[in-house]
Amino acid sequence: MSSPDPLILLRTSLAASRQPQLTTADIPSDAVANATNSFSEATHLYFSHPTPQCLPLTTPTRFTSTTPDTAQVDLRSVYFAWTQKDVTITDSIAVASEIDRALPEGQKIRTLVFGERIDLITWLEGASDSSEYIKAPEGAPGTADAAAKAADIAGGAGVPAVGATGIAVTQQTAGGRPARVIDARLQAIYNGERKMGDHNSVLRGIKPTDFSHVRKHAETFLGRRKVAGASSRPGQPVSKSLANRPVPTPQKPLTNTTVNPKRADPIILLSPSASSLLRMSNIKSFLDQGLYVPADHPTLSSPLVSNILHITRTLPSLSDRPMRFIIVDGPEQFKPEYWSRVVAVFTTGQTWQFRGYKWREPQELFGHVLGVFVGEKGLPIPTEVKGWGSSVKSFLVERWDERSHGAGVESRERENRRWRDREVVEELWRTLEGHMRGRAEWKR
Repeated sequence: MSSPDPLILLRTSLAASRQPQLTTADIPSDAVANATNSFSEATHLYFSHPTPQCLPLTTPTRFTSTTPDTAQVDLRSVYFAWTQKDVTITDSIAVASEIDRALPEGQKIRTLVFGERIDLITWLEGASDSSEYIKAPEGAPGTADAAAKAADIAGGAGVPAVGATGIAVTQQTAGGRPARVIDARLQAIYNGERKMGDHNSVLRGIKPTDFSHVRKHAETFLGRRKVAGASSRPGQPVSKSLANRPVPTPQKPLTNTTVNPKRADPIILLSPSASSLLRMSNIKSFLDQGLYVPADHPTLSSPLVSNILHITRTLPSLSDRPMRFIIVDGPEQFKPEYWSRVVAVFTTGQTWQFRGYKWREPQELFGHVLGVFVGEKGLPIPTEVKGWGSSVKSFLVERWDERSHGAGVESRERENRRWRDREVVEELWRTLEGHMRGRAEWKR
């Protein structure tokens, strides 16, 4: 006579509301007298239905767990999972650890992951007739019980009948035994559930997906520039007046059109860093008018930000005619020949600014162009800037005071109070003129 299937036996007992009992006896006649509630003391599980019998708790079942390795789960672990069906996984693991201390090696409880535990409990309750973790018996596509149940369902006997109240009623199978019937509404919920799996079954795909084309497509519409006045600190909210500002216009090619047709327009590169005092929103007022205003000021900085600005300035030692300078904050649209026209690079001391440059090393870069650092008086100059050599010049402006220089102050009064800005700007232009005078392409 073949040994009974532990899983089928357990499921049948639960369906008949005949809960199995832990015991230290190995024969049914002594099972009740030696019953216990301790998983560490019990050696067998006593079933009173359909016929009294005792199965060792070490009996392997057809339920397989994939963690940490694929192996058959013993009866002790299966029954423990059932008794812990209303307990959280964390508490269940704690209880299992306490039991394992009294169990010998090789008989310890195998804890199931969330997906395995739900799948097992659903199958034992009769809410599901299949489980991806339960292997079919060897030599047969299914058990006799499963075959009988399939025949019952095919004949309509196993389908829950719903009365006028909407509650499922009990039906008899073809063999005369009561069928496991679940409320039709609950069964509809079970049918709509998606089976969960471990990370090996959930992860799909044979190669990573490359989304670089999405970034390139997005840059066409968004660009890498932000609206002027964007917060200089990550996470800082942007005021309504700043949020309503227009999106930067697309950058146009750096043409050679200039006041002096014989010479190409020199280019000045700004730092794209949010910590830079000078950005596209306030660089024109600083270099053209000699007045510094915060780049994120809601009313005094430029309301419309472009990716390219022009400033006209006369440099007497280079030309009798005004020279037009092109100001941009990134070399994304550069052609190779544009780099020979770059005369100055504004920096905050952050080397990531130079990643897209022709010369990525600061020492090499500032061997070709003038480096400009603009900071606030009273604050230290970054050590990186000091270490890049004499080709990087530092200029300091007075700290902005909203009460003295802000929007409530008349324009003329503001210029009078910020008169030191003009001194700084004039010194900056003289330094740039001297640098350009040392390069052959900008001489008379």
